[in-house]
Amino acid sequence: MNSFSSKNRVDIIQQINNSSFDLLVIGGGITGAGIALDASARGLKVALIEMQDFASGTSGRSTKLIHGGLRYLKQLELKLVAEVGKERDIVHKNAPHLTKPEPMLLPIAKGGSLNKFTARIAMFVYEIIAGVKKEERHTFLSKEETLKIEPLLKQKDLIGGILFYEYRTDDARLTIEVLKKAVATGTLAINYMKATSFNYTNDNITGANIHDEINGNQYQINAKYIVNACGPWVDEIGDLDQKRNKHKLQITKGIHLVVDWKKLPIKQSAYFDTFDNRMIFVIPREGKTYIGTTDTFYNDDIIHPKITNIDRDYILKCVNDYFPEQKLGAADIESGWAGIRPLVKKSNKGASEISRKDEIFESQSGLITIAGGKLTGYRKMANRIVDIIAKKINSTNKIKISNCKTNNIKLSGGEINKNFTFSEFMEVNILRGIDLGLTKEEAQKLTSRYGSNVAEIFQIIESLKVDYAYNIPIFLFSQLIYSIEKEMCVTPSDFFIRRISSLYFDIELVKEWGQKLVVCMQNIQGWDDNLTEHYSLELQKSINEIDEIKK
Repeated sequence: MNSFSSKNRVDIIQQINNSSFDLLVIGGGITGAGIALDASARGLKVALIEMQDFASGTSGRSTKLIHGGLRYLKQLELKLVAEVGKERDIVHKNAPHLTKPEPMLLPIAKGGSLNKFTARIAMFVYEIIAGVKKEERHTFLSKEETLKIEPLLKQKDLIGGILFYEYRTDDARLTIEVLKKAVATGTLAINYMKATSFNYTNDNITGANIHDEINGNQYQINAKYIVNACGPWVDEIGDLDQKRNKHKLQITKGIHLVVDWKKLPIKQSAYFDTFDNRMIFVIPREGKTYIGTTDTFYNDDIIHPKITNIDRDYILKCVNDYFPEQKLGAADIESGWAGIRPLVKKSNKGASEISRKDEIFESQSGLITIAGGKLTGYRKMANRIVDIIAKKINSTNKIKISNCKTNNIKLSGGEINKNFTFSEFMEVNILRGIDLGLTKEEAQKLTSRYGSNVAEIFQIIESLKVDYAYNIPIFLFSQLIYSIEKEMCVTPSDFFIRRISSLYFDIELVKEWGQKLVVCMQNIQGWDDNLTEHYSLELQKSINEIDEIKK
């Protein structure tokens, strides 16, 4: 089994530098991770590189839902609705710890985009096309029933509501778990490694030159096929190709705000009309409530998209329209994030009107590019890409590449004993965590976050308790050790943002323990003082940017 430890970074680089691969995937978001897993599972020799941390772009800054595709019905994207509806169930089956059914309330009000009749028709059509399970089909509610379920809703113009299901996830962790499974299946994957140019044989791409963003060294990867799965950076990678096609993307931006649940104590998630005929989610999570999203064209820095005052005030207006008694203001915001969507460019379309469907392009040099798409559909996107590569291999070699297998591959953390329901699995491991000295809340968070891999976290805690010398809670430190050794966590920001999501959902923990953890990581990773200061400032900058949202 290949390593996915940041401690083995030098060895992984040497393996990549000295080998030739069937497939090089450029991009460590959910799309690239899915392609790597699919290809490795079919027996291909795969390498994956990411210029930042895994899931640091679009894949870690979404609404954090595995959508059934209801909102695509409005655009008559029936095929997309059918695909993501079915894919949602597959993702849930293969990663039950990361996909939790979430009752979602859709209020119906006078003057809204849906009335009672159209709402019910839309929901029936959606459930048939998406293949929604009987136990998760919608319930139509009267005005009184709607207010009983969610008393904070404004009563004026309210007609009733529909209760349906979406699946809540942790998008960055889902990406990491797919990658971990890909690595266990044979992929060599590494972050902070940027493709800088391509190498050619007879005008065909046969490799890439890469730059280590940490130590500044240059390396080379040889591969028979190269896939550009770089999300917002698809056009940037395409520009490296001497046979490049025209630019493919239209970038849009979406932001989310996080407040303490007590500031917006909704009983359950809601999805509602805005004053400008868009839709907004309000979702409770881990003692917080998060709200989003906007959808605006974007042409600024794609590495560090920011939440502007205009973005912030728009979201606050939308949520206060539906929950007027809460009177949320800028001072109530605890955190938030801005993400960008790499949509396939379409003329004369508004930001919310552009299709979320993925498209595949191939240049004359053989570079295969995938653009667009959604988190929920990552597995089918990967399937289509690897089918193209398998067809090419099958036509030129005697070796037969098999069909896609990922619909039945449990993701890392999803290997739950089939004799247990997920609820029973949670109960058993919460008790185990309590026996180790954790609080019930801590044990619950660990079990939910890591699934079957929580056993490894518990082993770390057991070993640490013998002679624990760090001035950091063992609940936090054990996750840090696991993230470094099993999830290629390189920096403090990797840990707090994409491994445990605390920058978004527990920023006070980051403020309290962040700099102590930097020193701890310096000791573990052997950083010099300059690198330690760099990572310390990087983490503090992220905290400062969030504090700016309130101003």
